Amino acid sequence: MRKYFFFIVLFSFSFCANIINVSAQTDSIKKPGRDTLVIVGVGDVMMGTIIPSREFLPAGEDCSKEFTNVKQIIQSADVAFCNLEGVFTDTPNGHKPCNNNNCWTFGMPTKFVNCLVDAGFDFISNANNHCKDFGEAGKQSTAKTLDAAGLHYAGWLSKPYTIFVKDSIKYGFCAFSPESGNCDIRNYAEAQRIVRHLDSVCDVVIVSFHSGAEGADHQHVTRKDEMFMGYDRGNVYEFAHLMIDAGADIVFGHGPHVTRAVEVYKDRFIAYSMGNFNTYSRVSIAGVCGLAPIMQVYTDKKGKFLKTQIISTCQLKFQPPLIDPDKKVLKVIQKLTKEDFPEVKINISDEGVVTQ
Repeated sequence: MRKYFFFIVLFSFSFCANIINVSAQTDSIKKPGRDTLVIVGVGDVMMGTIIPSREFLPAGEDCSKEFTNVKQIIQSADVAFCNLEGVFTDTPNGHKPCNNNNCWTFGMPTKFVNCLVDAGFDFISNANNHCKDFGEAGKQSTAKTLDAAGLHYAGWLSKPYTIFVKDSIKYGFCAFSPESGNCDIRNYAEAQRIVRHLDSVCDVVIVSFHSGAEGADHQHVTRKDEMFMGYDRGNVYEFAHLMIDAGADIVFGHGPHVTRAVEVYKDRFIAYSMGNFNTYSRVSIAGVCGLAPIMQVYTDKKGKFLKTQIISTCQLKFQPPLIDPDKKVLKVIQKLTKEDFPEVKINISDEGVVTQ
């Protein structure tokens, strides 16, 4: 596979070019006042996979450089979030069937969890269509690995939410997707019950969903149920609004493998999809699939929206995410937000600052 690396880099270069200054979009990461929180969210993270072979892991099976270009931003947050697109496992046993040419089975070595910790992440969604790629044993290995690393997680029926305290702020987090065994994004009543409970005991409530149709043809928020590969992937617009109605403060979406629009609803921030943030292999990053934002959401200590700083990143195959000074994904978000939410009166500046 790596013998094609040069070709892939050339193919992708027009979408991830001129990476000249890591700090070009990081001026906003200075700590705000004591009454302001900075909550960072990114999309899918899958740092290579042991299936169909270990050649799809970073060189030397070393993930320590996977967040080199972005960890300063992630670490600057009060708390930081990502979606774990796959499982942590040290055995290939029990994985779902696949072949080398048609294989979307994602298993990272358990030691790779240290790279998430080192990058500065605090809490993680496990509710997605890859959390069962290695069966129940893979889920148990993932839970054990995250627990040992001190990372908070949620999204399975067996663990629908988590509550944690950091710097005297109590956070509640829950996650949803349409797959069996996960908290179902389509079960609005149960989702609202979870969020109401978290809102009653926490200062800030964050909801994650992994849903919506996938690919470059599905960048728009349709406000309808989205069908993909024969099953209902949910109505992400209705879900996000109902979660905020129930008490959520931030909604972080992912799943379509592309970036979608953002919205502010009732003084609460929604990112409808944050795309492929760090997907080392086996995930297409061609064109818009290789562009992703880092969302720095500024709130008060009760989760009320103040502003969001969008920091643009992009990927080249077999490389970690890069800060993109051309801000291509910001331009995508500006365009989609105007088209999908013309009635929403927010401003997204050319510097990436979202304000009401």
